[in-house]
This record gives sequence, structure tokens and C-alpha cells, in this order.
Amino acid sequence: MQLYLYNTLTRQKEEFVPIRPGEVGLYTCGPTVYNFAHIGNLRTYIFEDVLKRVLAFNGYTVRHVMNITDVGHLTGDRDMGEDKMEKGAQREGRTAWDIAEYYTRAFKQDIARLNILEPGIWCKATDSIPEQIDLIRILEQKGFTYRTGDGIYFDTAKFPRYARLSSQNLDALQEGARVEKNPEKRNATDFALWKFSPAAAKRQMEWDSPWGVGFPGWHIECSAMSMQFLGEQLDIHCGGIDHVDIHHTNEIAQSEAATGKKFFNVWMHGAFLNIQGGKKMAKSEENFLTLENALIKRGIPPLAYRYAAFQTHYRKPMEYTDESIQAAKNGLEHLHNQVRQATGAGFDPSPAVRSEFREKFLTAINDDLNMPRAMATIQEMLKSDLPGTEKCATILDFDRVLGLSLDQVDKPREIPLEVQKLVEARLKARASKDFAASDRLRDEIQALGYEVKDTREGMKVLPR
Repeated sequence: MQLYLYNTLTRQKEEFVPIRPGEVGLYTCGPTVYNFAHIGNLRTYIFEDVLKRVLAFNGYTVRHVMNITDVGHLTGDRDMGEDKMEKGAQREGRTAWDIAEYYTRAFKQDIARLNILEPGIWCKATDSIPEQIDLIRILEQKGFTYRTGDGIYFDTAKFPRYARLSSQNLDALQEGARVEKNPEKRNATDFALWKFSPAAAKRQMEWDSPWGVGFPGWHIECSAMSMQFLGEQLDIHCGGIDHVDIHHTNEIAQSEAATGKKFFNVWMHGAFLNIQGGKKMAKSEENFLTLENALIKRGIPPLAYRYAAFQTHYRKPMEYTDESIQAAKNGLEHLHNQVRQATGAGFDPSPAVRSEFREKFLTAINDDLNMPRAMATIQEMLKSDLPGTEKCATILDFDRVLGLSLDQVDKPREIPLEVQKLVEARLKARASKDFAASDRLRDEIQALGYEVKDTREGMKVLPR
């Protein structure tokens, strides 16, 4: 069955055809690790996880790359303000490197809680500085850059197709309305490839370069790392809709200017999560909710949020309210009850998946990841007069896309060997009063989806 995806670049649904038959190169913009991910961010990662699972459900082998932005992402929209990592370090009284490590672990813990499959390749911006410098040098040699007092900039006027992704009216853009104006920039849309360290202060994260000591701009990392790890397999690039006008537009400009080739065939973007009243959730607005404070502390399982995300198409805004997340919790519990009723004495692996419902499900997910329609198909199947064993076989097949761990309903999770080893190491650390190691090991255990509790009876490790 053909798979259709909405391509932001062409503004239409298109049949997906990979560059290499049977294989897909997928790049998803990862977190800037200066703070916790909020549930709006996590909605985007759920959509991308569904995409990856749908590709696999269709028989594709997926090479998935995700970046960790640990330098260069400034607080302003267009290379203005402070570096978010340095600002996070100042906020918490720790080094930028410690901030990056801590919030990277927190992010991995969150995606584990949501059953989001990890990428095959994690890549950190700070690990690819030479590749970013090499790419900037190519742009410099081709005449796309110029120097200002604070860095090396890309001249967007020399790239006529600059607004192809965003369709912005460039003449109407007024730089500096939010924070400040850089009078040395030739065009409002020009962006930094390399920023110089301030003369009066030494940054925690800075490197030598042909242009002087400094650090890379935010956008250059994704171009350098996607080409480094995917090469000629630039099939699909994903992110939030807020990346369209600036980040992804700049990625395309610098990449295609450097290579003379098309940079990714398909661009996909998830819509915002709004809090009650239609206001966008954002860290800059200080109105963001995390999995911890929005769900876990209230006794709501994180997978209820994954379930909630399936009720709204990824390209439509989703509204978060206390009522909506409680409804999702109830909906997930109802689905669990339906699985219990169908299961009876246990799962029987012998019955075949019912083809008529599988075809309906595949039609839904292959229509630009239409999860609301897919969920309706699931309810139709579960309410049908199929034998319970066939319902089980079918829902477990569908759960390869849902990722709701429906095969684990009422089954205690076994603690894997990897976690057991960390538990043993933490017990030894606590016995020797090495509390720094104990804290680090606790974070590692929790990042794998387990809760650590130190009680009078000893340490308890429980699945989240």
C-alpha cells in the first residue's frame, strides 16, 4: 500500500518514494539541552516516533539520526541574545558541560517514559565542531559569507530560493523588533555560521577556528551532522512547526549553497501544543509543563499523554487541559480493559491478524499518519464480534505503531540486566559513601525508565 506524507516544502501530500529502495534516512531535530523538555516539545517527538514506526510497519529499514544541541542556540530568533547553554549554566550555578549532560539524561528519560524509540545515531553539536568548520569554509570559498564584528554570516541575498520552505515575505521582515538590531547585517534574514567569543569574557564553550575563537551558530550543526551521518540518503527531515521560518529555512540555504544539491526531499512539521485558551506553550513564556509536573506527580502514567497525542492529527494544534489529560488517562485505561477482555486466559500467538482491519489501519496511518482515524479503526475492531484471540493478535500488530505496550497489560516488568548492574553499582557507591557516584547512577537508572526510591528497608527500583 502506498504511503503518503505531507511535505511542507511542496505544501501537499505526496507519495513517499525513498532515495534507496527499502531504506529511509530520517533526521529529527533534537533538544537544546539547557532545560527540561516540555510536553509541547514531546508532542513533536511522539509524532516523529509514529512516523518512524509507520515506516517500519511498511517494511522500510530506517536510519534515524537525532542531534543534541549543546551549544550555539541563542535566546533570540535571529542570532540575538545569549547562548542558551551559557545562560542555563548561569541560572543553575553549574558548568555548561554539566548542564548539557544533566538535561540530555533528563530528555532520554522522558522519551523512554513515552515509549519513543531512540534514534540509531545520537550526535552532539560539540562533537562535530570540525565538520561544522569545514562546511563554513566551503560556504566562504563559494562567496556566501561575510564577516561582522561578532561573527561570520551567511548572505541570504545570494541564495535566491531562500524562502522556498517558509514562503515568507522577505520585504516585510523587520529585524530587531524583539530584542536588538545588528546594524552590520546586510539583510534581516542573514544568519550566523560562526560567532566570536566576547573580547571581555571567556566562554565555557569555545573553539579555535580560521576566523577566530568562538562557537558555531545553531543552524550549521544540523546541516553538518545530517550530511555526515546520512550522506546521500537525505529522505525526511522533521521538527516542530516553529522551525519552518528560520531554522529549517537556514539549513536548506546553507546546505544547498555548499553542495549545489537538494537538501532532503521531504520536510515534515508537527503543530504546537497550546495550553487552555489557545496560548502556545513555550519555555520563553515560562508556562511550560513537563511530564513530571503535568502527569507523574498527579498519578497519571506518561503513556496517557502519548495516547492523548493520537486524538489530534500531528499537523493540527492540540490543546492541553486538565480535563483533556484526564480523559486520555480514562481512554487508555478503557483500552487496557478491552485488551484484558479480549485476552482471557492469555495471549495466543497462533491466530492470524485480521486482514480487513489491518488494511483499514494501514490505510489510516499511510494517509499522512492519520492517528485519529487509526484509533477509530482500533475501536471498531475491538467492538466487533471477532474472537478474542484474533482481537489480541490484531491489536498487538497495531501496537507496533501505537507504542502503548499493550502486550504488557497486567504483566509486571522484569528489570533488565543493564539496570540490575547499575543498581548493584549504586548499592556499592552508597555503602562506600560515594554520594556523587550514587546520584549519577540514580539518574542513569531513571533515564532507563525506572524510579529509584531510598527507603528504610533499602533501595527500591520500580518501573515507571
